[in-house]
Amino acid sequence: MNENCIFCKIVAGDVPSQQFYQDELVTAFQDISAQAPVHVLIVPNQHFNDLGEMGDAQAKILGRIVQVAGQLAASEGIASEGWRLVTNIGKHGGQEVFHTHFHLLGGRPLGPLLAR
Repeated sequence: MNENCIFCKIVAGDVPSQQFYQDELVTAFQDISAQAPVHVLIVPNQHFNDLGEMGDAQAKILGRIVQVAGQLAASEGIASEGWRLVTNIGKHGGQEVFHTHFHLLGGRPLGPLLAR
């Protein structure tokens, strides 16, 4: 745990959140700055600054993130119409919180991934 990381504090239960899922590997909670009707953050419970810090040893965690995203898409009613799972890495990638996290987005047409 990184004591200065807001996501580590959410995982530990030290900061309240609207939690959707938690197990020994990952936690999923509502994004407080939602960009879509469904906007859930899925994070590894262990602190990694970004996806670039994760490797073969974290394959199980990354697989669980994808599994949980699919389960939440179904339970939140967005699986049939489509959804997006995205992560941002570094300043140019738009990362704002430096704890690996994935955004599950859906509930409306999301448009192109990048502005044209």
